[in-house]
Amino acid sequence: MKNFEKKILALGLVTVLFGGSLACTGCSGGSETASAAEAEQTAETAVSDGAPKYVFLFIGDGMSYPQIQLTNYFVSANESAKKGKTVTVEDEEKPVLQSESHLAMMDFETAGSAQTYDSTSFAPDSASTATSIATGNKTWSGSINVSLDYSKKYETIAEKLKAQKDYKIGIISSVNLNHATPAAFYAHQKSRNSYYDIGLELIDSGFDYFAGGGLLKPTGADGDQTDLYTLAEEAGYKVINTQAEAEALTAEDEKAIVIDEHLADSSAMAYDIDRENGWWALSDYVEKGIEVLGSDDTGFFMMVEGGKIDWACHANDAATVIQDTIALDDAVAKAVDFYNEHPDETLIIVTGDHETGGLTIGFAGTDYDTFLTNFNNQKVSFTYFDDNYVEGYKENKTDFDTVMTDITELFGLVSPDGSSASTSQKDSADLHPESDNDGTLVMTDYEYGKLKAAYEETLSRTGDEEEFEQQEYELYGSYEPLSVTVNHILNNKSGVSFSSYAHTGLPVEVLVKGAGADSFEGFYDNTDIYKKMAGLMGVA
Repeated sequence: MKNFEKKILALGLVTVLFGGSLACTGCSGGSETASAAEAEQTAETAVSDGAPKYVFLFIGDGMSYPQIQLTNYFVSANESAKKGKTVTVEDEEKPVLQSESHLAMMDFETAGSAQTYDSTSFAPDSASTATSIATGNKTWSGSINVSLDYSKKYETIAEKLKAQKDYKIGIISSVNLNHATPAAFYAHQKSRNSYYDIGLELIDSGFDYFAGGGLLKPTGADGDQTDLYTLAEEAGYKVINTQAEAEALTAEDEKAIVIDEHLADSSAMAYDIDRENGWWALSDYVEKGIEVLGSDDTGFFMMVEGGKIDWACHANDAATVIQDTIALDDAVAKAVDFYNEHPDETLIIVTGDHETGGLTIGFAGTDYDTFLTNFNNQKVSFTYFDDNYVEGYKENKTDFDTVMTDITELFGLVSPDGSSASTSQKDSADLHPESDNDGTLVMTDYEYGKLKAAYEETLSRTGDEEEFEQQEYELYGSYEPLSVTVNHILNNKSGVSFSSYAHTGLPVEVLVKGAGADSFEGFYDNTDIYKKMAGLMGVA
């Protein structure tokens, strides 16, 4: 096992086993800022010579150790299957698994861990945790870069680098550019839902390159305010809405806001599993950002969010989580390519704001086994399935046998009495995910019954539901019962499970490469990510 893998495994075990007991470290009295001694120590660590000139901060929203490890194991399982090496264990033939890293972020020389609690919760939201990373301060869940009494606004690392060192700044996200995480690097609001006001701050920031998802509420909550895109153009931004225009963008164009041409749910970029050939991925926006921000003497800071990892975790859609984690890692690989050209001047940090979904590699029904190649059966995200299939089922009251045909095609699940199921599989009450010869997964009667009940619940909903009974929420959350149940069955047959539809209190990884990377070793608070960056780059 590589030294890094030993390190990340050890850190992961430490954070899971002891994270709860450490969660309150430094939170006595609700302190929002570092003590004077801590601030002095941070200032003393600032370096003028050898400071990183080019800084990449990647944030996987909702991404902690489980998301990273599941994704790496998924790739490993597929590689192992290709090699075809097997071993017989208790008369059962099993593939011989590989242990090497397949993700760029897992090959970084430094691995740290950060706890994520905020001023009000040990299972915090993105606004407060991104505030901690961007400013080194704790705040309320739902607030962005403001103190608990709203009397103080916190200046972000990006704002300081722009003002004090004239760094060029890039903000990239697969979700909306005025969503909580990207907003935490330029906005200061009581509520993360103040999308229009956040958009105004985006324009006022003067940052050089914004790219990814569209702006939420661009004409205000009531649609009666001046369009944010118009205001951006008046402020000197080049607003780009097509991929062809984005491809033509250069550093000479100066300030730019690039909106993905193929927006999907909530005006965000499409999930990577749904992205069609030729559509730009997150990595393309990073590559273009490097070109636009340049590698001259000015230096740059680029924050890149893989925002839909979180959204897929909320919906318990593991296959989609895996693909969006791979998409983020592909973006990280672009930064590594840049690092290879500027190794003494580049710092790359990969972290998460919090964990989402309580993802676990393991499930009661599969005991000590996992079957991660099952996720290859899933062809679309839960959102794509909802929009392009489930809405039609509800409108047309489609019979369940027809629905099952689509589910087999898109997710690889087959009914117990399907023609591909053997007699033993039909009658089995075991949840072991036996596959048919074509790779599809034959459901047990129990699973099939759950899926049919979920479809009946989907048909019964009007769309006006705001609250659900306990049993119904535990089964489906606030999602389409049919879609989330399909995901649950596929997850469980693969040996994977979720415990929540919300955020959890797990610590997150801090994986670092480049100039000053060794300062990120250890277990610390997420506010220290800011302090370490500020110290290395000499801003106060």
